[in-house]
Amino acid sequence: MNTELERFYEVMRGLESGEIRVAEKVDGQWKVNSWVKEVILTGFRYGKMTDMSQGQFNFFDKDTIPVRKFSPDSGVRIVPGGSAVRTGAYLAPSVIVMPPSYINIGAYVDSDTMIDSHALVGSCAQVGRHVHLSAASQLGGVLEPVGALPVIIEDNVFIGGNCGIYEGTIVRENAVIATGVIINSSTAIFDATTGEYIRADETTGQMVVPAGAVVVAGSRPITKGPGAEKGVHIYTPVIVKYRDEKTAASVVLEDLLR
Repeated sequence: MNTELERFYEVMRGLESGEIRVAEKVDGQWKVNSWVKEVILTGFRYGKMTDMSQGQFNFFDKDTIPVRKFSPDSGVRIVPGGSAVRTGAYLAPSVIVMPPSYINIGAYVDSDTMIDSHALVGSCAQVGRHVHLSAASQLGGVLEPVGALPVIIEDNVFIGGNCGIYEGTIVRENAVIATGVIINSSTAIFDATTGEYIRADETTGQMVVPAGAVVVAGSRPITKGPGAEKGVHIYTPVIVKYRDEKTAASVVLEDLLR
């Protein structure tokens, strides 16, 4: 077998066991392991199109990137109804996947996390413990460029329905993202508690949602040109407060479901 392919399959096994990660926290800072992304890309390069159809459902993809298979011993609950987890993704014991959901290659989903219906965990996204990714929400995939940090959701984050977190955004622990919020590196977040805007880092391009922030969908007026004259507003996520006991109670997940 091609030595690069051997290395690819070895790394896939490491990713699926959780021993290897695309990104990890080192001394409080997230660091991307670009070599892992490079190895993932070799699988696409050497893979050949093959028929992966099952029953009445037709699937055609690279033979190096099949769907992952689980057993009851994994401790992962994948509820029937059409979800898929791609090879090279890690799901910790006690993760729940509601149908239909999709978890892409290189993703890491830690324990006690729920991936709700119609949710997407994009390629290389890193999801912490006790996270709720609500129905129809998306974590964008960041496979290329290899040095770019993927979307990262830290522990105890609640993401409401129909949200989108993209372009290597980091959502710090205990944050609450309300229904319909879109966050990426080009959209500033207004912190109503300080009156300041949070913008992506000029060097890294990363947008960071502060720990414990409660973020809702909002808007801000255009201040120049015809848009200002006509009273046009543009979309802006707004931090309305930081998480407290009342917020925690409203987003608590039923332990019996887990």
